[in-house]
Formats: sequence, C-alpha cells, structure tokens
Amino acid sequence: MYRNEPLEKYLVDAAAGTPTPGGGSVAAFVGALATTMVSMSAKFTVGKEEFKKYDSQLKKILEECEKSREILLSLMEEDVKVYGEVNKAFELPKSTEAEKNKRYEAIQKATILATTVPLKATMCCMYVLEQTRALVDIVNPNLISDVGVACYLADAAFQCARLNVETNLATINDQSLVEKMQDEIGHAEKTVKGVFKEMKECVLAKMRR
Repeated sequence: MYRNEPLEKYLVDAAAGTPTPGGGSVAAFVGALATTMVSMSAKFTVGKEEFKKYDSQLKKILEECEKSREILLSLMEEDVKVYGEVNKAFELPKSTEAEKNKRYEAIQKATILATTVPLKATMCCMYVLEQTRALVDIVNPNLISDVGVACYLADAAFQCARLNVETNLATINDQSLVEKMQDEIGHAEKTVKGVFKEMKECVLAKMRR
C-alpha cells in the first residue's frame, strides 16, 4: 500500500478528511522513524577501531532494529485496513432489530481487531526504546543527539499508539478482554516511563560533556 508510494501521498492522505490513515497508523510510522535513527547511529559506530569491542552488541541492535522497523511499517498499513473494517461495520443497515444486532456484533468484532494493531505497536515501540537504551552507552558520542531523537520518537510513538488502544477499549463490551489489554498497556507504560527518563537524562548528560 503506502510503503511503495511517495511519502507525500501518505502525508496528504493522513491530512485529508477521511478516517484513514489515522492515529494508529501514524503512531506506527513514527515508531519506524525511531528505528532509523537507532540504525544510523549504530552504523556510524560499528567497525570503527575505537568502538571495536562493541561490534557484536552493535550488530545485534542493528538486527533487532531492522526487524522492528519491518513490523512497525507493516502495522502502519495494517491499521489502515482494520480501521476500514470498523467503518464498514458502522455502515451496515440498522432498520430492524435483527440488523441492529448484526451491526452491533460486527462493530464489536472489528473494533477488537482494530485494537490489537496499536497494542502491537506499543509493545514494539517499547522494545525499540529498550534497544535505544542499549545503544546510548556504546555509540559514537558524535551521534548522541541522533540517539536522543530515536528515544523521543519511540516514546512519542508509544504514547500515541497507547491512546488508540485506550479509545477503542472504551467501546468494547468484553470486559475480560478489556482488562487484559489494560494490564498489558499498564505494565508497558511503567517500563517505557522508566527507560525514557533514564535515556533522557543520559543523553543530555553526554551532550553537555
């Protein structure tokens, strides 16, 4: 879909008065951008003589970031598809009681599916942030501001994806599923908050040296 199109098309479509691409897709896209800054910083460091002892760690971080980027770009497009199904469900007829029931069930089913996409994005963004934390102490100091950009983007992407999860959960009637997802997002939020705080302090301290 968008991955093989010019970036301008995605931006124009996201800015248009249409339901998709929406916040969930944009959140995943921002997460993918975070991985690019991790990769760039690591690639400027790996293989350099003074950082040679970190090569295996750097290569592992690069490998994980490539995987995360692929996942997030896929989620960017998947969010458009699943939210399209939500829109279709809302457009179903509702003249009779039977139609209303069928429409309601379709909306619930589509919304649950749509919620799993930004939930996956939150977990992936949390992982990207953790990879960024692993990089900050071994990266070429000249790239520390780029590592900081990755940190801020990963955090922003997580928070944006979380918003999309929470707004969908408010409309789902399966309470056990809602509680399960709330627990997942709550645990992830604590991890992200701690890692982001540590990363921010570390990056700023290194920039001041």
